Amino acid sequence: MMLSRRTALGALIASVPVAAWAAAPEYRITPVAIAKGVWMIHGADAPIETANGGAIANIVIVDTPAGTVLVDSGPSIRYGRALKAAAEKLTGKPVVRVYVTHLHPDHGLGITAFDPAIVVALPGTIADMSRDGRGFSDAMYRMLGDWMRGTDLVLPGRRIDRAAEDFGGRTLKLIALSGHSGADLALLDVATGTLIGGDLLFHDRAPSTPTADLAKWRGSLDVLAGLPHKGAIPGHGPFDPSGIAAIAQTRAWIDWLEAALTDAVRQGLDMVEAGQLPIPPQFAAMAAGRYELQRSVSHFYPGLEARLLPRMDVPGD
Repeated sequence: MMLSRRTALGALIASVPVAAWAAAPEYRITPVAIAKGVWMIHGADAPIETANGGAIANIVIVDTPAGTVLVDSGPSIRYGRALKAAAEKLTGKPVVRVYVTHLHPDHGLGITAFDPAIVVALPGTIADMSRDGRGFSDAMYRMLGDWMRGTDLVLPGRRIDRAAEDFGGRTLKLIALSGHSGADLALLDVATGTLIGGDLLFHDRAPSTPTADLAKWRGSLDVLAGLPHKGAIPGHGPFDPSGIAAIAQTRAWIDWLEAALTDAVRQGLDMVEAGQLPIPPQFAAMAAGRYELQRSVSHFYPGLEARLLPRMDVPGD
């Protein structure tokens, strides 16, 4: 019988003495109030790595008359359980809804800690998770080891089929978009005007592009900019009290990225050279800039080369 890498790693983790688990690090869940009844847990502004346990995504807690609402759930069952305990202690109410903004594992693998019946996502996100979730989960196990112990791929139990959801008089508008992934959910808390952008928004942190369609992403940013909102919570990076800085930064980065990589292909640079392109001064303060540039080269460069460079093995007319 052949074992998958994940199964083998699980067996290895299970062989560690119980005493070793007691010393394993725990996630620190530190909600910060950003509006009345809205808190943000700021994820690490860094790549996924053992030091942060994969807890790099921002998580949102909303206190409603009907119960506690979460937007995203973190990277693992351990995180999800810690999040649930912290959120319910904060509000004094049980978690009644968990939204998953998109398929990426730093946002959605924590739903393992919740009843799938209260977890909701866009139909496209559920389809994406069904298709790619196992591969993402395997990769997280390889990168994070014990942080992931007990985490399994669980799909949201409900599909979003409405434009808003009311929780005892507190309404969250549900905005179906795409661009960072095939299906991206943004939310607007009507009571405070707080925009929860998921990974459509990055703030002082370079955007990631593993499943991005940049043209669709720009269109989604246009939609977000037109909403009647105040502050904005990005998927990564600090809270944006202006509500517009994160939108502008995200757009500026993806515009520069596309133009820079297109120009690099036309100059004949290889992927290694493209990954060393100078990053403009306007992005100097953004976390993970070089890391995300190099990742984006791997995501986009082969397609750009295929589109922009003629094949030399095909005879001319």
